[in-house]
Amino acid sequence: MSIQQTSTGKFIDGEEVIAIELTNSKGTCVEVLNYGAIINKFTVKNAKGSLQDIVLGFDDLEQYVNAAYLENNPHIGAVIGRYANRIKDGKFSIGNEDYQLIKNTGTDSIHGGVIGFDRKFWTIVDSEADNQSIVTLEYESVDGEEGFPGNLIVALTFELTENDELILTYEAETDKATAVNLTHHDYFNLAPGGGRIDKHKLQIFASNYLEQDENYCVTGKIIPVENTPFDFRTEKEVSRDWNPEEGYDQTFVLDKIYGDLTLASKTFEDESGLVLSVYTTEPVAHVYTSKYLRVKNGKGGRDYDAFDAICIETQHHPNAVNIEKFPSTVLQPEDLYTQTTIFKISNYK
Repeated sequence: MSIQQTSTGKFIDGEEVIAIELTNSKGTCVEVLNYGAIINKFTVKNAKGSLQDIVLGFDDLEQYVNAAYLENNPHIGAVIGRYANRIKDGKFSIGNEDYQLIKNTGTDSIHGGVIGFDRKFWTIVDSEADNQSIVTLEYESVDGEEGFPGNLIVALTFELTENDELILTYEAETDKATAVNLTHHDYFNLAPGGGRIDKHKLQIFASNYLEQDENYCVTGKIIPVENTPFDFRTEKEVSRDWNPEEGYDQTFVLDKIYGDLTLASKTFEDESGLVLSVYTTEPVAHVYTSKYLRVKNGKGGRDYDAFDAICIETQHHPNAVNIEKFPSTVLQPEDLYTQTTIFKISNYK
């Protein structure tokens, strides 16, 4: 097990981008950046014994702030906060206080606003290499940032284990009641040569999904997956039942006891023989097959296009701050926000 911090020689907004490499004895390596808490690389050994990188990202880190990239910011590999997914009309109330956020997707707010946690520098507060490969990053979001109340301190720990598990542990505290819903927006592709993920196989341990309006914002209605294209309770090709022009951009309600760490999904790819298992304490997983992905000059000079990756975004119910029956996303000053999500890689061939 090892951990190494390296200057990338790149500066964003005058601050130096540091790459933290977590490595285990099997050769699995995860590169985390202090900018956006981005997972820029996740290199694993496939069933053929070859190393391959299973996440989208950039060789040239300045691409993360390229104007064309930011125009339709896909949040590649980054942490999302303060609030994952959409908040209807960009507004919510806590007690007698009303809050208006910046609307950055039509009439709604998405992924924390115009400059969310994905575009912030995170402080490297702790790292361990003695038989462990762990790093903790921290960010303080000030009262009023993007319209959210309260000073919020977030700590995000990345741990790579000998079992090829990347464990993400989140903690957050606030000095004023605020809305919090964190996730990580990794674009996975398990095929050795990349390309479209149509033939990836997917299993989601969810009997229900959340209805969305025409702007993809959750309405509050819960719908059974049975006899719908959203039934992934049994493994099937991602593209088997999808609308080929839309793919999937949907939130699934996991079959679990709220707060327990359980298996949310499994993604398989035949050529590599890899399986990605996602475990989480969160109640839902949002599955996005990257319909809107249009990125130039990714790793190896590759352009990334629609349906070139799949995202499994573990979180609380989107728009829950406006839907009382959903698990609360309001954090009080006396409470501690906690969440754990695990990305585990293994071979099934």
